[in-house]
Amino acid sequence: MKKSLFIKRRNFIIGSSALVSATASQASAPLLGPSISNFRRFQLGNFEITTILSGTRTINNDPQGIFGLNVSKEVFSEVSKNNNIPDDRFQMFYTPTVVNTGNELILFDTGQNSEGTETALISAGYYPDQIDKVVLTHFHGDHIGGLRNSKGRTFKNASYYCGELEYEEWDFSGNDTFEQMVRPLEDEISMINPGDDIVSGVTAMAAYGHTPGHLAFIIESNGKQLLLGGDFANHYVWSLAYPDWELRFDRDREMAAKTRRKILSMLAYEKMPFIGYHMPWPGLGYVDTHNDGYHYNAASYQMML
Repeated sequence: MKKSLFIKRRNFIIGSSALVSATASQASAPLLGPSISNFRRFQLGNFEITTILSGTRTINNDPQGIFGLNVSKEVFSEVSKNNNIPDDRFQMFYTPTVVNTGNELILFDTGQNSEGTETALISAGYYPDQIDKVVLTHFHGDHIGGLRNSKGRTFKNASYYCGELEYEEWDFSGNDTFEQMVRPLEDEISMINPGDDIVSGVTAMAAYGHTPGHLAFIIESNGKQLLLGGDFANHYVWSLAYPDWELRFDRDREMAAKTRRKILSMLAYEKMPFIGYHMPWPGLGYVDTHNDGYHYNAASYQMML
């Protein structure tokens, strides 16, 4: 009897030692680093919407050199602290969007470069040659940089759309990126204006100020609506909660502030979700009124139901 107890006790000790050894071994696994997906797909009526992360980067320069140009450093720091974000750096996201209508694939904006956008597209199950239409909200480099790669056009089978007012402005005051990426498409781009449809259910909307002809787009299918906002608002706190804060990259800062308030007010009133090109990944959220500004609510499972 005593021998049996000894054997059982001995086996238990050996087993416990093995468990400790295995646990220690597991604990010594290498750190793998942060992880993030590069696409998110959901249903909107009969359409499929896919946001793709063409890139993200930490900007370590003073954020107030970009956001909140017209407020004091103390106010900027206090607002940042109250929202649990640092005031000396921030994370920037670049989020083109694919709308699959069932008949066509429409890509809105093309990222900073073709490599990041192509990689995200392929991860999402699409190939660049499958894109039927490319729609540009405006001509800043992080929206048009993916139009071409080392072999030429990234989207070889696509037709192209942009705002007429946007093109007219950049036609006279463009830069090297515009000349390289957009100018070669000059004879092929279809010019559109607010109220025009890209296809049934995809309608252009004026969102002027960030650039002279900046457009947003209302996506509607089977009674469901979504706003593709482009750059009408560029940060979920510094732009939404304080829409009158000036942004360095807004061409007409007074008009941009009015546009932000108008669109944010519409989103809050309509309870309409929106995709913001620079909103926290995956870029989809809702807007509520809050004090004299607005509050960003990142989407959770609403689009899964």
